[in-house]
Amino acid sequence: MNRANIEQTITLLTREYGVQNCQPDGSPLDVLVETILSQNTSDTNSGRAFRSLRTTFPNWEAVAEAPASKIAESIRVGGLDKIKSNRIKQVLAEIKRMRGQLELDFLNELPIDEARAWLRRLPGVGAKTANCVLLFALCTPALPVDTHILRVSKRLGFIDFKVSAEKAHTLLEAMVPSEKVYAFHVLMIEHGRRICKAQRPRCTECVLGSFCPSYEGFVGDKNVLQG
Repeated sequence: MNRANIEQTITLLTREYGVQNCQPDGSPLDVLVETILSQNTSDTNSGRAFRSLRTTFPNWEAVAEAPASKIAESIRVGGLDKIKSNRIKQVLAEIKRMRGQLELDFLNELPIDEARAWLRRLPGVGAKTANCVLLFALCTPALPVDTHILRVSKRLGFIDFKVSAEKAHTLLEAMVPSEKVYAFHVLMIEHGRRICKAQRPRCTECVLGSFCPSYEGFVGDKNVLQG
């Protein structure tokens, strides 16, 4: 599967779901905390948790100085509040130690690999979280790979079924044109949610069926491994 197939996928999914343009969604530090809160929960609940956190505390300095128990109370709606409150405190403390202040705007001045490496030095920050910060806060072409993108990419043959989520970040980012990384990310998630579902994918409704190597297997054998 080459770059032409990637671009064809983006073109067809754009026709299906609409044009996707990146607009910065908060500061890098906001997005970092939002991403921590989004782990293992729905977007709705993580959004509620983030709004509650920002309402409870006037600024990130106040969050950093607060007991973990008070942070946990404010984000309880998002689930795993004890784990996430401790993680947030650890991350804020490390940023303050390394930068002397609680801000990450300087990342916009670094080359993408340096910015990503800096973020990954923070406690518990892996490839997906680092890429979310760079893409959503700065519109830097760093590609976060979630479960939908991983599944759909494997079914389309962009990456091998044995490729790990961690490795997929590097492989897929290298394939997608930098100016289309945001669109690819959003469109592939939307397609995974609507059509290319984990169980019972709706292949006969898929606009990518003409070149999807998994199409015949799913349509011809209802008992085929879901992928």
